Amino acid sequence: MGRLFGTDGARGIANTELTCELAMQIGRAAAVVLTRHSQEEKPMILIGRDTRISSKMLEAALVAGLCSVGADVTLIGVIPTPAVAYLVGKYDCDAGIMISASHNPVEFNGIKIFNNQGYKLSDEIENEIEALILDTPDQIPLKQGVELGRVFQRRSAVHDYVNHIVSSIDGDLKGLRIAVDCANGSASTTADLLFRSLGADPVIIHAEPNGENINDRCGSTHMESLRVYMMEHNCQAAVAFDGDADRCLAIDENGDDVDGDKMIAIFAKDMKERGCLANDTAVVTVMTNLGFFHFTEKEGIKTVATKVGDRYVLENMRQNGHVLGGEQSGHIIFSDYASTGDGQLSAVQLLSIMKRTGKSLSELASIMERFPQVLLSVQADAVAKDKFNQDEDLKQMIADKDDALGKDGRILVRPSGTEPIIRVMVEGKDHQEITNIAKEIVSLIESRI
Repeated sequence: MGRLFGTDGARGIANTELTCELAMQIGRAAAVVLTRHSQEEKPMILIGRDTRISSKMLEAALVAGLCSVGADVTLIGVIPTPAVAYLVGKYDCDAGIMISASHNPVEFNGIKIFNNQGYKLSDEIENEIEALILDTPDQIPLKQGVELGRVFQRRSAVHDYVNHIVSSIDGDLKGLRIAVDCANGSASTTADLLFRSLGADPVIIHAEPNGENINDRCGSTHMESLRVYMMEHNCQAAVAFDGDADRCLAIDENGDDVDGDKMIAIFAKDMKERGCLANDTAVVTVMTNLGFFHFTEKEGIKTVATKVGDRYVLENMRQNGHVLGGEQSGHIIFSDYASTGDGQLSAVQLLSIMKRTGKSLSELASIMERFPQVLLSVQADAVAKDKFNQDEDLKQMIADKDDALGKDGRILVRPSGTEPIIRVMVEGKDHQEITNIAKEIVSLIESRI
């Protein structure tokens, strides 16, 4: 990718890496580039944000940048990322921007841009925006007087988005008591309305954002309190979202985790049986658990594994006409209903299968056996990541360890596209063995970079 945009937009520590000045420049350059690629001389840009303390600050900077080059802006406030992707088309806007750092801690923030169809911008357009900011900022024409952009607000966004998710299933969720963790993030504005609209009985936690507590020991990255809460309240299942609600993980009635891989397995089997899994194919990533591939082989479901990142999953889905894809982390894409990962859509689809089949979540999840998997990470800035990428001897050492595991194990080592770390993943049948191997690889990387 480029110098500003990673695998999921521009992201960094707010006000030091992702500054107001940079946000304003991104707004200006994005408006100029998007105008080049459309027929509109005065584009309308939709902006949503999550609940972190820096989001309003960056929103103000983006608005200033956009209006200064003549773009109009529609603000929809705190809302999930997939809502922006959906509403940009519904509201006939030329682009959508989400201000969020997703599952990252409060000090981070990000700027994610969608085109007028709700898809993340292509690498080529992101590169154009970067080049304008970094190489030729003097070519950004500033407007004056009545040519300046205007700012509008849309207060129906939450209801319009919730109604869309409700319409994605036939029937309702009556009789289901579920625990819901909103991560003190964007789902805090939508989850209660969504599940009650479908007739479920939701008990909701971590839905009191104060600007500082987003993802703080809660949400899909910290599910301990949700597990306790659901057992205390006799829930049939629990779902957890991250800060911008584009991912979802679940817990079954016994308190066991149901990760993205198991959820995709449930969806793939159900959709194939109902004849709506296009090409009988699910698109996943190289990080997907080996148990998933064993499951799909047994069920006659084809799989495609892409690079890590929901943008690459979606890219493959669009190119090949597939309708289901996602990641272990809980980014799951149903292209019949959404142009990006949507945590609340995934939750509703999962719960609707429970309601329709009468099966418990543990019974549904039992269709896939998960191989033991160890995930470790090495702190690595851009320089260290570059050293790793160029160290062929190190890669060969890792490959040799991978070969030794055979067909029932594997090793995947990759620099993160969103965080300053290198991720180490080892799978196999013996948990102690793969733990030792993962630690060896971490030590090896640290000693060489």
